[in-house]
Amino acid sequence: MFLENTVNQNEQFGWIEVICGSMFSGKTEELIRRLKRAQIAKQKVEIFKPTVDNRYDDELVTSHDQNQIRSTPVPAAANIPLLVNDCEVVGIDEAQFFDDEIVQVCNDLANQGKRVIVAGLDMDFKGNPFGPMPALMATAEYVTKVHAVCTKTGNLAQYSFRKSPDDSLVVLGEKEAYEPLSRAAFFKLNNQKSAVNKIHPPKKNKK
Repeated sequence: MFLENTVNQNEQFGWIEVICGSMFSGKTEELIRRLKRAQIAKQKVEIFKPTVDNRYDDELVTSHDQNQIRSTPVPAAANIPLLVNDCEVVGIDEAQFFDDEIVQVCNDLANQGKRVIVAGLDMDFKGNPFGPMPALMATAEYVTKVHAVCTKTGNLAQYSFRKSPDDSLVVLGEKEAYEPLSRAAFFKLNNQKSAVNKIHPPKKNKK
């Protein structure tokens, strides 16, 4: 379990923590846990999420287990510095959906003395690094990779398998659309999916 860094009151710089993993791995759950502990410690906390993620609520960061904490939805990373005010801790959920500027924003906030906690998918549904997450993980002081349980093998799962043939990068969904898989199960199902798509190509979405 992650334990908070002891704050050095004589040090003007903060730090970045990244929580990453597949869908259903507990990323948001861990983000909420850390943020609520900061609130218990009477620290000023501001929480942000991308406006595109409205699966549960427009203004709540919500885990799959329905734990919630109030947040501010923003359309782009550039909006975050305008809204942090005098907070001490900044939480950011679903960071993979933000533009690349989120990396500089997080580093600027940390350089201003703030603790920045970021959660997001490290890989997309194809198993490729997702958006700005690799750069965030590289520049963070602390990286926590959490795992789900593979629905096929019961082993640790680090991949998010999309059940539908939709090939768009961003498709919001829950258990009806995705399932967490281990490496072996992911590549086995992906090969099966590719074979089916060759025979029955998926229909492209009309613009």
